[in-house]
Amino acid sequence: MTEGQPCPAPAWIRPTLFAAVLAAAALVLVPAAVADALDELLAGQSVQKLVPAAERFGTRVPGKPIVQAVEGGSVVGYVFLNTDFSDAIGYSGKPMDVLIGLDPKGRITGAKLVRHTEPIVLAGVPEEKVVAFVDGYAGRDIIESAATGRTGSDVDIVSGATVTVLVIDDSIRRASLAAARALGLGGLPAATAEARVTRTVNRSAGKVQDWLGLIGEGSVRRLKLTVGDINRAFEKAGDARAVARPEPGAPDDVFIELYMASLAVPAVAQSLLSEAEYKTLQERLRPGEAAFLIMGRGPFSFKGSGYVRGGIFDRIQVIQGETSFRFRDRGHKRLGDVRAEGAPRFREVGLFRAPKTARFDPAEPWRLQLLVPRAVGALDKAFTSFELSYRLPDAYVTVEAPKAPPPEAAESAAPKAASAADAARTELWMRIWEQKTGPIIVLTLAIALLTVLFFFQNVLVRYPRLTTWVRNGFLLFTLVWIGFYAQAQLSVVNVFVFANALIGEFRWEYFLLEPLIFILWCSVAASLLFWGRGAYCGWLCPFGAFQELLNKLAKAVKIPQLAVPWGLHERLWPLKYLIFLALLGLSVYSLALAERLAEIEPFKTAIVLRFDRSWPYVLFAVALLGIGLFVERFFCRYLCPLGAALAIPGRLAMFDWLKRYRNCGDPCHLCAQACMVQAITPMGDINPNECLHCMNCQVMYSNDQVCPVMILKASKAGTPGAEPADPEALETAKSLYRRPRRLGRTRTIEAPVIE
Repeated sequence: MTEGQPCPAPAWIRPTLFAAVLAAAALVLVPAAVADALDELLAGQSVQKLVPAAERFGTRVPGKPIVQAVEGGSVVGYVFLNTDFSDAIGYSGKPMDVLIGLDPKGRITGAKLVRHTEPIVLAGVPEEKVVAFVDGYAGRDIIESAATGRTGSDVDIVSGATVTVLVIDDSIRRASLAAARALGLGGLPAATAEARVTRTVNRSAGKVQDWLGLIGEGSVRRLKLTVGDINRAFEKAGDARAVARPEPGAPDDVFIELYMASLAVPAVAQSLLSEAEYKTLQERLRPGEAAFLIMGRGPFSFKGSGYVRGGIFDRIQVIQGETSFRFRDRGHKRLGDVRAEGAPRFREVGLFRAPKTARFDPAEPWRLQLLVPRAVGALDKAFTSFELSYRLPDAYVTVEAPKAPPPEAAESAAPKAASAADAARTELWMRIWEQKTGPIIVLTLAIALLTVLFFFQNVLVRYPRLTTWVRNGFLLFTLVWIGFYAQAQLSVVNVFVFANALIGEFRWEYFLLEPLIFILWCSVAASLLFWGRGAYCGWLCPFGAFQELLNKLAKAVKIPQLAVPWGLHERLWPLKYLIFLALLGLSVYSLALAERLAEIEPFKTAIVLRFDRSWPYVLFAVALLGIGLFVERFFCRYLCPLGAALAIPGRLAMFDWLKRYRNCGDPCHLCAQACMVQAITPMGDINPNECLHCMNCQVMYSNDQVCPVMILKASKAGTPGAEPADPEALETAKSLYRRPRRLGRTRTIEAPVIE
C-alpha cells in the first residue's frame, strides 16, 4: 500500500456481506404454511374476552366464516375475523387481524387485535394504545349504526389520524355490519342484488319560508347542549382526568345550541341565504356536490381552531351509512347572519361544501357528529361526541318503487363485491390525502425549493454566507416541521415494508395511506438518480438535521471536536451496511421482529415520539446525540441502516455534480478536513456512498480566499481594482499547490495547471 492511499476494506467484509445476501434470499424462498385463519387465531383465545356471556366456542355457522359462542346449549353470540368480511390492509401491506364478537342483537361484545405486522410505533402511536382502542369497541351497536348512519367513531381525531388506526376502525365497522347482515341479526336486511327504493330530491318543491316554518317542517334541525349535559357525558365515559375538570357554570347554562340544514333544496337554501350568497353558491357547486348551513350559539365553537392549522374542521363530521367526511377550510365560508325572518342571532354561521371525495346522497338520512374536547393535561385531551340526525322532509323527496332485478344480477354479485372492496380502499386513502392537503402542499414546495438549490448549486456556493444561512434554515425546517410537526421521518422499516409488498401482494393503495411518507419516498427515488443519498440524508432527514444543528451549537460554545483517524473511520462505516442487510433478511421472515430490532434507529424516540418513551429508548437516543456533539453526524456515518439502504441504489446516480481539482488530495487536504462526515478520501476523491451533499467542499472550491488553486489563479489574473492577495495566504497556497503526481487520474472538472 502506497503512502496516502486509503486502506483496503478488511477481508472479512465481502464474505460476510455475501452470506447476509444469501440468508435474505433463502428466507424469501421459505414456503409459508397456509391454514384457516379463523381456526388458527381462535386457538388459545378466551371466549369471554370476545363474548362475555359465553362459556365456550361452538360450531361454525353453516356456509359462513363465523363461529358460534355458546352458554349451556344456547347460542349467545358469534365470533368472526374482520378480514373474512372486510379488507384490513394497512401500511405494512399485510392484513391486521381482529377477532370480533357480536351478540344476537347486533352489538359488538368484544374485539381483540390478534395479529398484525404494522410498524405502529413508527407512526407515533404506542401499540398498547392501539390495543386499548380496539378493546373500546365493546358495546357498539351495529344495527343502530346501519339504521341511522351513526358510526360513533372519532378515532382520527382522538388518535392523531394514524393510518393503522384509521384502517382498523374502517375494517371493524364494515366487517361487523357485513357479519350482522350475513346472520340477519336484529332484522337487518342481507346485502343482496335486490332492487331498493329510490329516493331523489325534488328540487322544485317548497317555497321561501320564515325561521319558524323551517323549524316546523324539519328543514332546520336543532341540538341544544347544556353544561350539565357535557359534564354527564364525560362522567359516563369514565375518564377520571376529564371528570376532575368539569365545565364551569350552572348545569342549566347553555353550552352550545347547534342548528343545521341541508341546502339541496333550492327553496330551503333561498330561505336561509341572501340572494347574492345563493347565487354565488350555485356558481361554485359542482354537479352532485352537497352544501350545508351550520349555525351555532353559546360559548362553545363548533368550528374550533384546528382548521386554521390543518385546514380541517375537526369538531364536526357528516355521517351517512358507512361513510363519513369532515369539512375543509377551502369549502367553507363564514356568514354574518341568516336571511330567514325571525331567525335568532348566531355566534357562528358557516356555509360548507362537501369535499370532492365525499360520497353523499341528500335524499337519504344522515347525521352531524359534534366532537367536544376537554383538556386533561398539558398536551392530552379527552373527547365525547353528540349527534344530530337529519332527514329531508318528505315534501322534498320523491320516492320510486323498486324495479325487478335483471336475471344477470346474481351472477354479477361477486365482481361487484370485489369492486366495492377496492372502492373502500381507494376512498380511505383519498380521504387521508384530502385531510392532509395543507401539509402536502408545504412538503411539495420544500422539495421543489431543494431541487432548485441543487440544480443551481454552482451559483449558490459562490456566496458562502448565503449558503450557510440557506442550509441552516432548511435544516431547521426539516427538524421542526417535517420531523416534530408532520412526523414524516423515513425509516428503514419503510424499506422492509416495500420489500415485503413486492414479495407478496403489491398494491399502491397501501403506500398511499401515508401521503407525506409517500411523497418523500418519491422524491428520494428521483434524487438517487441525480445526487445519490445526499439529498435526503443531508437535507430532508429530521434526525440528521437534529444531529447537525446540535453539533453546530457545540462548536459555537467551543466543545472540542474529535477527529476519527482515517484508518478507523474506513473500518467503521461498513457497519451500517451489515446492519441493514441483516435487518432486511430478517424482515422477510418476520417484519415485526425486524421492526423491533430496527430500534437501532432512534428516529421514533427522538422525532416521532419526541422522547415520550420508556427510559432505555430515551437514553439510547440521547447517547447518540451526545456523541454527535463531539463527532459530527456520528450515527449517520457508522450506524444508520436507512443511509446504507439509500447508498446502495445511490451508486446508480447518473451525474457527478461535485467538482474537484487535480490538486485536491495531492497535496491539498483542506476540503477533506472540513468534510463533516469524512466522505473525502486522502486521495482527494469524494465517496458518493458517504457524501451528504452539504456543499462545504463546493463552497471552498469556489472561494478565492480559501482554495489554493483559486488564490493562485486570482493572483496570476491580477484583476483591476481587486485587493491584492494576502502575502501569507499566497505563500500558504503555493505550499499546498504543485503539479500533481497522478496526472492520469480523472476529475469531473479540472482547472488548468498553473505553473
